[in-house]
Amino acid sequence: MTIIKINAITVPGEAGDEIARRFAERAGAVDGMEGFEGFELLRPTDDRNTWLVLTRWADEESFQRWVDSPQFAHGHRGARQAGGGDGRPPVSISAELWSYSVEVSRLPS
Repeated sequence: MTIIKINAITVPGEAGDEIARRFAERAGAVDGMEGFEGFELLRPTDDRNTWLVLTRWADEESFQRWVDSPQFAHGHRGARQAGGGDGRPPVSISAELWSYSVEVSRLPS
């Protein structure tokens, strides 16, 4: 059963391009993780300042292995440390993790 994890990140308007650039720099870091099915970074198209980081996983255990992995720790160290542990200040103001299971899915063929 596919599960969806959505990290809702509040980003000030002027920092949008920077957060997109930082995610692009890390693109592929999660690709080799067992159970990983996909990633999307969604930029708001209205006047909201909440960006969505959407990942798909085969199951909860796969997601937890990613969270416990050295790759996750490396990619998220700046978000957890004041002043952004990699020498760059944090971009987001806040973040909230949402979790969903896929109940119905229809993709065009």
